[in-house]
Amino acid sequence: MIEYTDVAASPPPPLAAGPHPERGDVLEPSALLPPGRVAAATPVGPLAPHARGSAAPPPAPLVASVGDIAGLRLRRARRDGGEVPGADVDLVDALDRRTWSVVAAWLADSPLASTRQTRLQVLAAFLRWLQSLTPEVPLLAVTEDHLIAYRDAAGNGLLTVGVRIPGKPLAARTIAKLRNNLSSFYTYARRRKVIDANPATDVRAPRVSSEGSTEALIPAAHQQVREGIAKLAGQGHLAEAAVIALLDDIGARAGAVSRLTVGDIRTVTATDGSRHTVVRFINKGGKTVELPIASELGRTLMQRLGAGRAATELLFTRDDGGPIDRWWISAALTAAAIAGGMPAQEAAALHPHMLRATTITELLDAGARPEEVQAAAQHASIETTFRYKGRNKSLIGHVLYRRQESSESS
Repeated sequence: MIEYTDVAASPPPPLAAGPHPERGDVLEPSALLPPGRVAAATPVGPLAPHARGSAAPPPAPLVASVGDIAGLRLRRARRDGGEVPGADVDLVDALDRRTWSVVAAWLADSPLASTRQTRLQVLAAFLRWLQSLTPEVPLLAVTEDHLIAYRDAAGNGLLTVGVRIPGKPLAARTIAKLRNNLSSFYTYARRRKVIDANPATDVRAPRVSSEGSTEALIPAAHQQVREGIAKLAGQGHLAEAAVIALLDDIGARAGAVSRLTVGDIRTVTATDGSRHTVVRFINKGGKTVELPIASELGRTLMQRLGAGRAATELLFTRDDGGPIDRWWISAALTAAAIAGGMPAQEAAALHPHMLRATTITELLDAGARPEEVQAAAQHASIETTFRYKGRNKSLIGHVLYRRQESSESS
């Protein structure tokens, strides 16, 4: 069963239906073929008016299942090293050949494993709803009316499949995430010339508050996390301490650090001769970014973690050697907070995006220029950055206290 959460980062904006900003409106082969299928063309079901009836046959296969795509290793049992539910992989692998090829190529198109996982989660949830309501409608034949019905069902608590709690209305931010990811899929299908138009283009997402939904840590809680990082490392949990220290230093999304390699932590010399320890990662937009690790503790933990290891090795790994995910990072954050003295119940409510919100909020509150914070946070729009301004609202010195103080003194 798919689980959604309302505390995730702001949803990605829908992709435009026009040319790709960097690669142009080109047909890119996926080199993908579903399990047990052959390259010969096979008939498909009737398509909606916006879909094309003649698509180029898929090229020679590179993967046999979407579970073979990096970041989408299927999970059949707890702690078996899988990254996504096996049922979601099975659902997608059961699609007809042409649809599977488009879905698999879309999943692989993102450079971030976390984005691939979110895409699979959203698409699997939508497929379950579509197949339960109108099983005769193929995924590539979906119309605007289907997507509007799905959006309204999610907002009115009418979804009985594909959600953690059937019958519970989803938050506006979660519905916007569903709509935006589905729009991304159909935009990709249109760019691949499989359909003529994106049916999600005119489907409006619910209005989302202009203020970010993720709270920043209050100063006392932030200090407890920072103190807990050193204690966690002292207890032998070096990787857990290092990943929390890194996120606290650079304010990146958890997905950006999950697949860092040892070689992504580097020492560089600036033009003024100063030397800096930096981390290199790929942001949500697919661009390579370098940010300095500001704290002495963060730099020390990175050096200890990478000592004697090959540059191509994953920097952070689970006990089974697999890449970490946001749940692993959440557990590490909880452990650090507890080690720093935070009550266990409060620590269990923390999640990694709070570190990002805290970094951005503290930079703005300290007087950093919003444009500089936008660049450090890798926000596509400065409006997103402004959501965090004034988040740590202090009532000390509020004008209403002056009246009371004046009354008491007189």
